[in-house]
Amino acid sequence: MDIGRTGIWSIELRTADPGAIEDAAAELDAMGWGALWIPGLGGGDILGDSERLLGATRTVRIAVGVLSIWRHRAAEMAAGHARLQQLYGHRLLLGLNGVSDAAAAHGAGRAYRPLSDMDAYLDELDRAPAPVPAGERVMAALGPKMVRLAGRRTAGVHPFMVTPEHSAATRELLGPGPLLAPYQAVVPERDPARARAAARGFLGTFLAMDHYARSLLRQGFTEEDLADGGSDRLVDGVVAWGDTEAIGARVRAHHQAGADHVCLHVVGADSSVPLAEWRELAALAG
Repeated sequence: MDIGRTGIWSIELRTADPGAIEDAAAELDAMGWGALWIPGLGGGDILGDSERLLGATRTVRIAVGVLSIWRHRAAEMAAGHARLQQLYGHRLLLGLNGVSDAAAAHGAGRAYRPLSDMDAYLDELDRAPAPVPAGERVMAALGPKMVRLAGRRTAGVHPFMVTPEHSAATRELLGPGPLLAPYQAVVPERDPARARAAARGFLGTFLAMDHYARSLLRQGFTEEDLADGGSDRLVDGVVAWGDTEAIGARVRAHHQAGADHVCLHVVGADSSVPLAEWRELAALAG
């Protein structure tokens, strides 16, 4: 599935007023973004929300980034995926997560065995009456074992909160074939103090999560970088801020490191749907 070189990642495309979502999706499609990514948000009707976006757009791909394998049954996802692909022309990419959601596993009465459970979930998708093809699913993989599994059994990986250096290391693990589509938080703000404040307001929750903290430490950040909302070094490393050229430079750095696609998440916006910021970034669409 060709998802282009850049996309938009948006919580608002799941949580805003349905009419506003449809209007925004249609405009983003017209801008030329390769994919619109929506998060799993811990559950909910991810297929219904994907269908809203598919119905409002004509050519852009819709990607789930990502659903929990412990909250969504594989049989239901495979059947829904097949129905939407038939209706809307194979434009839906399923993103899967099994590493970061230990609470969901325990809530479902399951032991927390992310690697083996992800492998088993992929088996279920393969055995479904209408299987989800490997090329129409990706994984949110950060650790090397999950990255290698994604490279073997899916289109590739969709890593969260990573630097271009991480993209280079992930490309080395994956080899030349699989998709590498990192998430990139962005703040379209030129003032350093305001940009970093917005970035810290977003990052705080994730810095307190053990799996993201471990990932950042593996990327070369220190415990001191993770303290007090994140050092300037950490903030600048995982959030791109500034004008469109500065944000575009970060996108190019990921591409030069081996990424095929970079999806941009506008954080710190004042509006419920950040259309003004998306319009400002439209020069990066493709």
